[in-house]
Amino acid sequence: MSDSAILVINAGSSSLKFGIYSEVNRDEHLLLGGAADGIGRDDGTLVLLDGNGRTLRSEKGVFATHEDALSEAAHWTAESFQGRICAIGHRVVHGGPHLIAHQRITASVLQELHKCIHFAPLHIPLALQLIERAERSYPQVQQIACFDTAFHNTIPECAARFPIPQALYNEGIRRYGFHGLSCESIIYQLDSRLRRRVVVAHLGSGASLTAVYEGISVDTTMGLTPTGGIPMASRSGDLDPGVLLYLLRSKHANPESLEALLNHDAGLKALSGGMSDMRDIEAAAAKGDQKAQLAIDIFCTSIRKTIAAYAAVLGRLDMLVFTGGIGEHSVRVRKDVCRGLAFFGVALDDFKNESHHETVSTEASNVQVCIVASEEDLMIARHCRAIMNEAGVSR
Repeated sequence: MSDSAILVINAGSSSLKFGIYSEVNRDEHLLLGGAADGIGRDDGTLVLLDGNGRTLRSEKGVFATHEDALSEAAHWTAESFQGRICAIGHRVVHGGPHLIAHQRITASVLQELHKCIHFAPLHIPLALQLIERAERSYPQVQQIACFDTAFHNTIPECAARFPIPQALYNEGIRRYGFHGLSCESIIYQLDSRLRRRVVVAHLGSGASLTAVYEGISVDTTMGLTPTGGIPMASRSGDLDPGVLLYLLRSKHANPESLEALLNHDAGLKALSGGMSDMRDIEAAAAKGDQKAQLAIDIFCTSIRKTIAAYAAVLGRLDMLVFTGGIGEHSVRVRKDVCRGLAFFGVALDDFKNESHHETVSTEASNVQVCIVASEEDLMIARHCRAIMNEAGVSR
């Protein structure tokens, strides 16, 4: 076992996941983990778990900000973990056009992150705040940024370019793609079982699909920001640009109101009449709620259309992987998506699907359909260890 550990910090819009990882037999293993939920609300919770998922401590509390939650989490972990932390890894959603690889956080990296806030105004400021808070809590520990966009640096220009003037492309207006750490973790886990032509469907509150050829990203649905692509819990996904022009001209919208609409009041939430959690939507649809049914239909149809398009990009489809909260747990979504792909030779085994087996396709299926849990935090720990080993300071 390594005598030093990696602390991983992964922030969501109202949540914060954290974990301490140690190297065992050349891979990272979770020693302690936890999560703060309900940040910014009066029903917040903080939970600390051991490496086997057993609850060590759980309390309700009010965390006004992510920094408050991280400060309390740091206090809890310090009481339960007496080892040395050699690095802190942060999931950073967007690094802009210049920060395209996982790397140590330096003054120049922070400066560049400040410059590219406009690429992800909902995400980068939060990352900067947590980096600053972590530096105060662990002043002598090296921090590392792991970018969700890094995995997609391999997509070709024909996939990265938008049909807009060259000058805008030169400014960094292009397809970046996100959920890269999740996709990496899927490929790592499948290892020798990975097929040549794969579509990874990361379906959660944020949702995207990625076309993977021989382990390399060649196209992905999210674009300049995590708002693009298929409809999501409360994000619109792709829209006709004319919709935005209409809102600007006829509804006197401004950037702030558009941002609120596209990120917080669109997607499944808008279609279903206010529900953004697929579990609630499925329950309502089962009771005959037509809006909920429409939301599921639009969501699954958009996924099927994208899979078909990516099969054309890849030349054919060998494997379809479901991951993310919806992808891993929704029997109905997997069934509805695969039902419309029978012409590709996709054949779902209903029993395996309902039992959440790792492989849910039949033996006769031309496409192997799998469920693989996303392990973003573990992937961050691996990247951090590699970077620190390269620098010769992880032990």
